[in-house]
Amino acid sequence: MNAGRFRQLLAALLLALSTAACAAIERAAIPAPHPLGPDWGASAAPPGRVLDHDAWEGFLAGYLTTGTDGVTRIDYAAVTAPDRAALQAYLDRLQAVPPASLTRPQQLAYWINLYNAATVALVLAHYPVASIRDIDDGLLSFGPWDREVVAVAGRPLSLNDIEHRILRPFFDEPRIHYALNCAAIGCPNLRPQAWRAEGLDTALDAAERAYVNDPRGVTVGPEGRLTLSKIWLWFRKDFGPDEAAVLDRLAARARPGLAAAIRMRGRVDGYDYDWSLNDSGSGS
Repeated sequence: MNAGRFRQLLAALLLALSTAACAAIERAAIPAPHPLGPDWGASAAPPGRVLDHDAWEGFLAGYLTTGTDGVTRIDYAAVTAPDRAALQAYLDRLQAVPPASLTRPQQLAYWINLYNAATVALVLAHYPVASIRDIDDGLLSFGPWDREVVAVAGRPLSLNDIEHRILRPFFDEPRIHYALNCAAIGCPNLRPQAWRAEGLDTALDAAERAYVNDPRGVTVGPEGRLTLSKIWLWFRKDFGPDEAAVLDRLAARARPGLAAAIRMRGRVDGYDYDWSLNDSGSGS
């Protein structure tokens, strides 16, 4: 082997090791699903309580667009002071709702809407930023997810609290990862409609299929190399016991050609995620 070829192989090996190390660090930074407390699992019997999400849908109608690449983006720079105030008023109304007054499906929709609207408000408060991860809380911070951004039932909550201490442990629903939007291009799309208890299962199923069949979710490259979104690395245990189970799930929801490619490869060659802000000013 000549020296040039050796250097190329060594560089490739070092890159692979570095990528693996970074992925391991990112995965370790994801909190395990741990219940916030037993009371947070309480729910109401039907009919529960119907919530008004018109303000959230009005905000999305005014500022959310879908690019030619299929990615939904928000025109953060264009949001007016009155619309910021209306968004905050919507968040205030949600925070005043006792979650125990809602049925289980209503709760699931409630927490998803609260998470997504609070994330948008957080970005607006710090805009302009190139990525939500630029809104950090110190040297070892990966972003603002541990920052308390809302208060529900008298308890201040962070985005991590909502996702990892309420949604994941109490609902055991892996499809929430296609509904929660972290204001990044690599994330599943921010839905133009509010999530509601009615039709929730169908909407979650559609969101999962849309992301699996989007290049942000699954990409088949040269020689059939398979690259997945890091969502299936960070939350692998939510989708199955191992990589093979995750691939089986993805193949079952992929279009025929993509499903065949996933099954033929049978392994993941790499993971990727674009943390760029889902800002309509960044292009489409």
